[in-house]
Amino acid sequence: MKKRYALKNLDCAHCAATIETKLSKMNTVHTVSVNFATATMNLETDHIDQVIDTIRKIEPGIQVEDVTEGEDNFHARRELFLMVAALSIFVLGWFFTGPLQAGIFFTAYVLSGWKVVYTALRNIIHGKVFDENFLMTIATAGAFAIREYPEAAGVMIFYQIGEYFQDLSVSRSRKSIKALLESQPDTAWVKQGDELKSVSPKEVEIGSRIVVKPGEKIPLDGVVESGESQVDTSALTGESVPRIVDPGAEVAAGMINKTGVLTVQVTKDYSDSSIAHILELVQHSLEKKAKTEKFITRFAKTYTPVVVGLALLVALLPPFFITGATFSEWLYRALILLVISCPCALVVSIPLSYFGGIGSASRKGILIKGSNYLDVLNRVKTVVFDKTGTLTKGVFKVLAVMPEQGYSENELLSLAAHAESHSNHPVAQSIVKAYGRNNLPDPDAYEEIPGFGVTAAVEGRSILVGNDRLLHEKNIEHHEKVCDIPGTVVHVVDEGTYAGYIMIGDEVKEGSAAAVAALKKAGVKNVHMLTGDSRHSAEQIGRIVKIDSMGTDLLPEEKVTALEDIMRDRGKNDLVAFVGDGINDAPVIAQADVGIAMGVGGTDAAIDIADVVLMNESPGKVAEAIEIAGKTRKVVWQNIIFAFAVKLVFVILGIAGVANMWEAVFADVGVALLAVLNASRVR
Repeated sequence: MKKRYALKNLDCAHCAATIETKLSKMNTVHTVSVNFATATMNLETDHIDQVIDTIRKIEPGIQVEDVTEGEDNFHARRELFLMVAALSIFVLGWFFTGPLQAGIFFTAYVLSGWKVVYTALRNIIHGKVFDENFLMTIATAGAFAIREYPEAAGVMIFYQIGEYFQDLSVSRSRKSIKALLESQPDTAWVKQGDELKSVSPKEVEIGSRIVVKPGEKIPLDGVVESGESQVDTSALTGESVPRIVDPGAEVAAGMINKTGVLTVQVTKDYSDSSIAHILELVQHSLEKKAKTEKFITRFAKTYTPVVVGLALLVALLPPFFITGATFSEWLYRALILLVISCPCALVVSIPLSYFGGIGSASRKGILIKGSNYLDVLNRVKTVVFDKTGTLTKGVFKVLAVMPEQGYSENELLSLAAHAESHSNHPVAQSIVKAYGRNNLPDPDAYEEIPGFGVTAAVEGRSILVGNDRLLHEKNIEHHEKVCDIPGTVVHVVDEGTYAGYIMIGDEVKEGSAAAVAALKKAGVKNVHMLTGDSRHSAEQIGRIVKIDSMGTDLLPEEKVTALEDIMRDRGKNDLVAFVGDGINDAPVIAQADVGIAMGVGGTDAAIDIADVVLMNESPGKVAEAIEIAGKTRKVVWQNIIFAFAVKLVFVILGIAGVANMWEAVFADVGVALLAVLNASRVR
């Protein structure tokens, strides 16, 4: 069974990577993902005791707890107090000389670095040698050995200052996730007669009526039965403007009721609610790591032993081959090499950059299911949209009823409404709504034909309702002129006789044209549209939003074929994204390099299979997602290039004897701090 655990005392990114690598090699572990940014582990195993024993061997100080019990182990005030105390004693040491000065500097060293030295010794006992604690311990111990007391203490103090700010940044990231998880409603007021009963949302059944008071979170998805109010949807959609709801309006768990009292009829269990979906997506979003993250993890494992080996060569070889070279001089240079070579800047800042990208997107109503998809979004050069509900509102209305063969308008509309009463398709619902009668009886027999329409038995009569393809598929005799009517047209057949057609209208979303323009500005080369709607209707929408090309009259399986053709014609390194919302879009979303689903109004099938979910149903969010991915990638590469460049320069200067240990520690701490601060720009 897959479960999420908190890893208390996990304060080292390299340790997190080591734990994940070791556990993934265990036969009893099916899947594992350790997230340093949130100090959590997603694990699938039937032998948790073996896993805990393995973790303790790798990192004895880490405690594995149920995720609800886990808490941030970073105590900012205590750490700050220790740093200030160590720094004050360090400054005091400059006013003394001789053994007293050495004792004062050693006190400052112990106060600031005891945890580093203890961790290094503990890890060595458990067979783990090459990490940043080991590097710092060896470097500072060596400085004490050659009587460089101020530098030994100063290096440890300033290293800890850098660690403090790194831990502070990670702690804030963890708290933001914790705050999100705590945003889930914990109480529902269930209406039982004239009384209200407080229960957990997880216990409320579908069909129950709940009352939501002003200032309370809506605990479950449902439909407003009575009351009017403004609701804050920012937790779901990222939009700050309140939405007005009244009877008949759909509301989702996680929204905040602002003004009036609402009575809501529950339509989904808590486990299927909007907020539950979001929390699950956010919790698991960092399981799928980007290639850059995986590379840095592998690199750090090899990099540290290589640096230690190089430092040994620098310390031991020159005295034998260079005239006048002394062991203490080259040992000092080797210690500088150890200090400057700590991989913290990369190991910490790169996961934080991806974490910041996912966090930034989620606050804007864009849920990205893994940091690997941030990398993939950077390569998207073709975006393919579904039409209905994606570029258009999907809110259809009957524009005209055109009967033939002696049928009246009301009779034609009645036949269509009774046949479509069982369908959830927006077009079908618009016909039922236009008929104006509630609680229509289900047809005696009903069959939905994807891409064509429906067949139904209404009061013993065989009724067909669908598009032009349905007429040809069933060989229904009709005038050719009805095949070329522009827009969305629904044809009605009664007992094999063509009875007429109903014209349906759909509106373009306000931001659709701007969304296509934003995609082009973001570097997308081609924007396509694939739809099951007629050519006339699709062309009308395409002209408004300025689509490059389109495929029309497509069955669900034909959409997949059309997408494959588009993917076949793409550039060598270019990727294709598909944006849709309906259940018929699920196969195409799965087929695309990046599947993007409209969240609140989209079907569960589309949302579950998608890589990216847009919670406010705005097509403009696609361009925003690509822009966030681009910014994240830019920051990641800035950190990689900057860290490597600075370290390379100081490695050369240190070996050449130009840089001293003070400069080395400022360079190392400075690089780490700047990289972490740069990573926070994404967030």
